[in-house]
Amino acid sequence: MASAAPTPHPSPQATRIVIHLPKVPLHSEVVVEVNAKGQVVRIKSVKPSKLLSFNYQTYGNALQMWIRKCHTQGSTSSCTADVGLYRVTYDYDPKTTNVTRRVAIISHGGNWGNDPGAATVMMDMFRKQAAAAAEAERKAQEQNTKLPSLNEIRGQATPKPTHPPTLPP
Repeated sequence: MASAAPTPHPSPQATRIVIHLPKVPLHSEVVVEVNAKGQVVRIKSVKPSKLLSFNYQTYGNALQMWIRKCHTQGSTSSCTADVGLYRVTYDYDPKTTNVTRRVAIISHGGNWGNDPGAATVMMDMFRKQAAAAAEAERKAQEQNTKLPSLNEIRGQATPKPTHPPTLPP
């Protein structure tokens, strides 16, 4: 006689994530505008590499950068920033799998010195979108609680069965 117990299934196994790094050197250049706080305000131009994913990573990294000079005297340190146009270069070395980032100033000054940084603008947009989504969710929940019952919609009570249900043997 066969057992009615279900057959055991093997437990899930962890899958190994394999990251395929490029086998060729990559070079990308990004020209950025920096405000008086040292935040990148916007990207002015890009010289892309051969690999699209590397370009996305360097673009995103450049948008979040701070370019400052920090000075340490004794136990205190202070940082200053120069408003200007900067070139940021990214070089990927396939032998070491490291990315080297270099920053060089192209020109001092610019009319963007008081503009907010790109990362700050993105975070503000995220907060506004999250608040709007939460408000929309709250309104949807509020509307769902105000829905009339089925009896109110039909104008009569839901009928009750006259006979008890019969089940097959």
